[in-house]
Amino acid sequence: MGKRPLVRRRGRGGMQYRVSATGKIAPAKYPSFELSENHVGEIIDLVHERGRDVPLAKVRFNNGSISFIPAVIGAKVGSQIQFGLKSKIDDGNVISIQNIPDGTAVCNVEKQFGDGGSFMKSAGTSATVFSHEDKGVTI
Repeated sequence: MGKRPLVRRRGRGGMQYRVSATGKIAPAKYPSFELSENHVGEIIDLVHERGRDVPLAKVRFNNGSISFIPAVIGAKVGSQIQFGLKSKIDDGNVISIQNIPDGTAVCNVEKQFGDGGSFMKSAGTSATVFSHEDKGVTI
């Protein structure tokens, strides 16, 4: 009997075929804040995580918590990010999609509220808010 093919051995798993989890910094998702409250955070560092194209922004919020979120184009150390319904329309701010005017470019859109973002998360991607309707927002 011959040896099993390499792909079959990989499919079975084992220590030599496991992916190393070293080099991972943190999950890239938004913190769980109530949108009715306004929170301000400052980017304290831009870090590269192995296996990810987009850099992560290390953000310290005014309550002292630290979170890692995908950095937007134009993000730099020391810039402010606002979370909440009353935030102004600016690069990096987190606002409800229903409050964003038509024609605005958006990235890291959440499918369900609080999931941390699931659409347009990779480096350089964005979408445009096309229209607001009774059923929802077309992107």
